[in-house]
Amino acid sequence: MSKKVYLCAICNIESGTCNEDCKFCTQSVKYKADIKRYKKKLIDDIVYEAKKAKENRAVGFCLVTAGKGLTDKRLEFVCKAAHAVKQEKLDLKIIACNGTASIEQLKELKKVGVTNYNHNLESSREFYPEICTTHTWDERYQTCLNVKESGLKLVSGGIFGMGESNEDRISMLKSIASLEPMNVPLNFFHPNEALPIVKNSIKKEEAFKWINKARQMIPNAHKIMIAGGREVMFKDSQYEVFDHGANAIVIGDYLTTTGKTAKDDIQELISRGLTIVDECDAK
Repeated sequence: MSKKVYLCAICNIESGTCNEDCKFCTQSVKYKADIKRYKKKLIDDIVYEAKKAKENRAVGFCLVTAGKGLTDKRLEFVCKAAHAVKQEKLDLKIIACNGTASIEQLKELKKVGVTNYNHNLESSREFYPEICTTHTWDERYQTCLNVKESGLKLVSGGIFGMGESNEDRISMLKSIASLEPMNVPLNFFHPNEALPIVKNSIKKEEAFKWINKARQMIPNAHKIMIAGGREVMFKDSQYEVFDHGANAIVIGDYLTTTGKTAKDDIQELISRGLTIVDECDAK
């Protein structure tokens, strides 16, 4: 019996406008990375990307904004975008990823058809002050609790390769496990010359080990998803992630970096005998 693989696509609906100082993120205005920056993507363009995601066999479509969290204006825009995608009846799980959020804000997203909310812990509580000083790890954890309280399904993961220790990695995975998220996106730091973190501190074989560890420590997660940094971290071995506990990947482009084409990913997955699941069968 072949392994089931789930595909997800992300849509950067507000780019490069963040005032936080997260050292791993090109979205911060502080580091002046050479990326596209805009306040609001056109709703028609968002809907077009959703349709392309469906054509490319994605089961989830994530609406991502830059910035620390949801403001009234940002919430209104995300709701408008989510409603527009929902109206197309594409049978996509609509995921929102908009930073810190209150229970009341999250309930507003739920009303317009958002089913999942993605808020990553990014690192261990102990290591977080090394990579961000403008907000706390505890704010992130609280938002994850708010997601569960609001009735949305939680998506929460982190990043490997920012200079953290193995103890930090275990601590992060324990914290993620304590939240019992439905899905866990694992990212691998993608260096950019504008960022203070100069290089990825994790090797490929270690990365495979930590995917395995995530699956062991968070056994009830419906998806262990390999997201940002997949191509850079694993290169020709990227589809081996499915031999190490992962069962989902992000297809297409990421927030500010280019990914493989969805067509290439799909061809590779099929040629390896993997079954691409065309609808999310999570309860």
